Amino acid sequence: MASLMELKEIFRSADAVCFDVDSTVIREEGIDELAKFCGVGDAVAEMTRRAMGGTVTFKAALTARLGLIRPSYEQVQKLISDNPPQLTPGIRELVSRLHQRGVQVFLVSGGFQSIVEHVALQLNIPTTNVFANRLKFYFNGEYAGFDETQPTAESGGKGKVITHLKEQFHFKKVVMIGDGATDMEACPPGDCFIGFGGNVVRKQVKEKAKWYITHFDELLKELEER
Repeated sequence: MASLMELKEIFRSADAVCFDVDSTVIREEGIDELAKFCGVGDAVAEMTRRAMGGTVTFKAALTARLGLIRPSYEQVQKLISDNPPQLTPGIRELVSRLHQRGVQVFLVSGGFQSIVEHVALQLNIPTTNVFANRLKFYFNGEYAGFDETQPTAESGGKGKVITHLKEQFHFKKVVMIGDGATDMEACPPGDCFIGFGGNVVRKQVKEKAKWYITHFDELLKELEER
């Protein structure tokens, strides 16, 4: 098991860094914001807490939450325009610094493609580097479910994305940064997990992560020291 010093060295020399999005890159949980927007906020927030704590499978929680929300295409677009996701302080500078160093940055999220792509554009991350869940709609715009074939739709999915990236791009060192149990599960195959508690603290992650931060400035400093 790698020590904290070894994890820091992996981060400083990484080929790729994968970020979770909800409560990590952005301050909110996208699905909770969508639920509030659609009038079922409290019930869905409780399901999110259980899912992030690792007590139910991600796909079961996602199916149940979306079954309650049933968002239309129009509601999703209106949420993005009226209540755009708020970037976490320091993330823009960190991603910019990683790009300057030639590090590939990916957004790997259990959230929704349309919202995550909006975030990617703000951070100059190509949308081809986004892995997230895709909502499905009928021709009239009504909710028709979600694409269950996406790896991010199930527990362990983020690890599958990292395995895919290693195979496709031959990355030697991939770092995963996130606030939740699904992010921690991705290492291995990820080479380093950094727990993030700047927006919300998940007890299980804080207790188990060898490297736990509360502000992205901590990672910027690591890069400056090399």
